[in-house]
Amino acid sequence: MLLAGDVGGTKTLLGLFERGSRRPRPLATGTYATNDFSSFTAILDAFARDVHQPFALDAAAVGVAGPVVANTARLTNITWDVSAAEITARFGTTRVQLLNDLEAMATSVNVLEGEEVATLQEGVARDDGNAAVIAAGTGLGEAFLHRVNGRLVAVPSEGGHADFAARTDRELELVRMLRERYGRAEVEHVLSGPGLVNVHRLTHRGGHCEIVEGVSEVEAPARISQAGLTGRCQGCVEALRMFVGAYGAEAGNMALRGLTLSGLYIGGGIAPKILPVIRSGLFIDAFLDKGPMRELVARVPVKVILNPEAGLLGAAVYAQGLSDR
Repeated sequence: MLLAGDVGGTKTLLGLFERGSRRPRPLATGTYATNDFSSFTAILDAFARDVHQPFALDAAAVGVAGPVVANTARLTNITWDVSAAEITARFGTTRVQLLNDLEAMATSVNVLEGEEVATLQEGVARDDGNAAVIAAGTGLGEAFLHRVNGRLVAVPSEGGHADFAARTDRELELVRMLRERYGRAEVEHVLSGPGLVNVHRLTHRGGHCEIVEGVSEVEAPARISQAGLTGRCQGCVEALRMFVGAYGAEAGNMALRGLTLSGLYIGGGIAPKILPVIRSGLFIDAFLDKGPMRELVARVPVKVILNPEAGLLGAAVYAQGLSDR
């Protein structure tokens, strides 16, 4: 039996899987509000209780929202440490690997079915190319998939904390605002749930917005997105359009940096919820706006991951590989 996990700043998914010929098959899964628990071990204990059955693990892999060093990690957006050792102590197996959450999501790419993705640009997929995943949610994650001996191998990064590159005068205004607020402007300050709130602050400077009045910052991104999609508030419309344009531009940057001729995937919780705006052309226009490299990025297949548990699935795929060793 395999244990897989996807630990995020907002929610944590855990699942028991059995081996499968193409991809692992889920037996039991659980979703937990991360902030409701004092530690990852507490979530493991809750999951074990919820499953209501003893189980012996062959291997475990857990994606975590933060950098992984020596099989331990400190989450970026919550004050937790997670280690492979605590999983071993709880369940006994020594075949345990922590992954960056985007590394786990990227590992799912090879096994996603047709209905689990939405195509934005067909491109011309090469079977000798690299790929990448970018995912905006509570934070911004990025991972590359390098082609090694004919197969795609996920490589983690902390690219979401790299500097944000402004492309327009309006985005330059945004950078100045972010520098005033945070001391620097990083990509995650724009491309994430809190990032959308930052963009909304710019589009409503000098005025108030009833859409977010009295709403917590956790609830605000969904309110802004909905108002932007329906046209209820023109400042929210502008914020959402700026967000999608910046998202496409950063995805295009990844395509260039990784030569992702096998595909560029957009994951995370935000993209499926704002798919009409992403499909409007704003995303791909910004993705393609790469000067002399436009022809190159036009050949990159671009897809939105619709499976909300892609990170958990990728961790299960990795765990199955561990059990083969």
